[in-house]
Amino acid sequence: MDWLDKIYLFTARDAIGIGLLLFGWIASTVIIEHAPKSFPSMSQLMAGFRRDWMVQFVTRQPRIYDGQIIASLRQGTAFFASASMIAIGGGFALLGNADRLRGVTEDLSLQSGSVIILEIKLMVLLLFAANAFLKFVWAHRLFGYCSVLMSAVPNDPDDPRSMPLAKQAGEINITAARGYNRGLRSVYFGIASSAWLLGAGPLILASLITIAVVMRREFWSQSRHVLIYGVPDAKS
Repeated sequence: MDWLDKIYLFTARDAIGIGLLLFGWIASTVIIEHAPKSFPSMSQLMAGFRRDWMVQFVTRQPRIYDGQIIASLRQGTAFFASASMIAIGGGFALLGNADRLRGVTEDLSLQSGSVIILEIKLMVLLLFAANAFLKFVWAHRLFGYCSVLMSAVPNDPDDPRSMPLAKQAGEINITAARGYNRGLRSVYFGIASSAWLLGAGPLILASLITIAVVMRREFWSQSRHVLIYGVPDAKS
């Protein structure tokens, strides 16, 4: 069975579901990272705070606190990179046991040629996991670069090299955070793609829910409201 025959095993609803999933994944990234200045996303707001952090870092003594934050950020990316590797390994283990997948396909009530269909669906999930792994590994490395740049900032705030190096560290920090956020979105949409195992309808529903959750957290969350408008003074 060639690839053209395999494509014919899927329905128009499957095409709509996978198209919606991929469109939501790509479009959400573009919208979040290029939102208008009049209505910034949570990621854009945090980028501004990261720049402010590096400015404050120049005059902070001692700088142990800043080093601990970077270490914490690297720990988070390392955790998700490890989790992505485990997911990739599990996916390949399933693909390598096609006969055992027959029982799964029977439980999911898939049509004829169901093992091939299930393998293709698992490959989509694996692609999201692989992309997430690559993004997390790169983010982890960039946070390491950021820590090196921070270490190169002179202890004397009046040194002419202090602020330029700090600003460079801030931009590397922002780039690392961007990779980390892209990895998280790959995880979100990868989880949504697993709904395809139940059929095209669940995939469409999971894609819509994931898009709504991602966009809400970036543009209509309570945390974003706090970053923009602050916390009102407590009444006595």
